[in-house]
Amino acid sequence: MVDAPTTMKHPEKLLVPPFVARAMFGLMFLVVALVAFAKITDRPVIAAVNQAPIVQSIDVIITGNKSGVYDIASPDGTHLASSSDDMAGFLGVMGRVIDRERTVQGVPLEGTLQIVRRDNGNIAILDASTGMATELIGYGRDNVAAFAKLLD
Repeated sequence: MVDAPTTMKHPEKLLVPPFVARAMFGLMFLVVALVAFAKITDRPVIAAVNQAPIVQSIDVIITGNKSGVYDIASPDGTHLASSSDDMAGFLGVMGRVIDRERTVQGVPLEGTLQIVRRDNGNIAILDASTGMATELIGYGRDNVAAFAKLLD
């Protein structure tokens, strides 16, 4: 029997240089210190979205099927849009988010939503059954337009 060598041919190389690891932990400490400072001194929240007044709204019901297609209808049953329509896939994405939030909170999935246009031009989705308010900023022009079309 041949004994296995006790040393490796190539010495182990450090995957992360020590200065990078120190910098990472230093950055984590700095972030925790800044958050603690802000909480202790009661600094106001300055990066929150301004909830401008609502200038236009529509009530809708969003329902999904097992294949992942979500349909948007008015409370009287009039079909308004579907996530399978051209450039409307974001309707399905938000439909899943709403279904998930309602499931977590134990609320029936069939409730009414409100799509609103605010005074500053922002579009938002309001769900009174869960208290969820989703401001559609930063989701991309085409994604926001899928909901804005419901108001036009």
